[in-house]
Amino acid sequence: MTVRVRRVTTTRAGGVSKPPFDTFNLGDHVGDDPAAVAANRERLGKAIGLGADSVVWMNQVHGDRVVRVDEPGGSAVEETDGLVTTTPRLALAVVTADCVPVLLADARAGVVAAVHAGRVGAQKGVVVRAVEAMYDAGAHAEDISVLLGPSVSGRNYEVPAAMAAEVEAALPGSRTRTSRGTPGLDLRAGIARQLKGLGITAIDADPRCTVDDANLFSHRRDAPTGRLASVVWME
Repeated sequence: MTVRVRRVTTTRAGGVSKPPFDTFNLGDHVGDDPAAVAANRERLGKAIGLGADSVVWMNQVHGDRVVRVDEPGGSAVEETDGLVTTTPRLALAVVTADCVPVLLADARAGVVAAVHAGRVGAQKGVVVRAVEAMYDAGAHAEDISVLLGPSVSGRNYEVPAAMAAEVEAALPGSRTRTSRGTPGLDLRAGIARQLKGLGITAIDADPRCTVDDANLFSHRRDAPTGRLASVVWME
């Protein structure tokens, strides 16, 4: 029996946070008023029809640790960059402002995952760790579908040449050129190639670039600023 999977990404609009976190900031680690963040998270929970208590958050650290969760914990999962669950109506959230949010699901097996894949985490293999955790929960590569959410695009992600080479060695397909012709990184391209190497072919990418789109938060463009949330759950 196939379950229904839902994936949602937020924008800057619809919240109560004041500048420079205006308005729908969902990150609690960026200097925003904690009451505003809590109110925004409450709004998100209601908007997706689950309630704030059914959304699991992470304290993300740019690592490769992935944790399986079976029920709401009441507080964020510490020092992790990936969550996996087999529990229906338990939403997994990742917050970003240029990094790649990766939302994975095997609707046949009833397994979903949310991953925070910035440059460091992607280089360390956090997406692969999440897929492995999904396998442990009963998922199969041929049944996994993936959404790579809004993030900084290669045309706007300038890095030193040595860094581009280092990431390319760990995540082939990432190295690119920016719109200025300088060394850059396209993490979504590298992650997509990595997933295909695992036998996962149902991969969609949100075309929006966080730096280009003023409706999205971008740390590279605006720091300090807020964080978007990308959420996945099973009905």
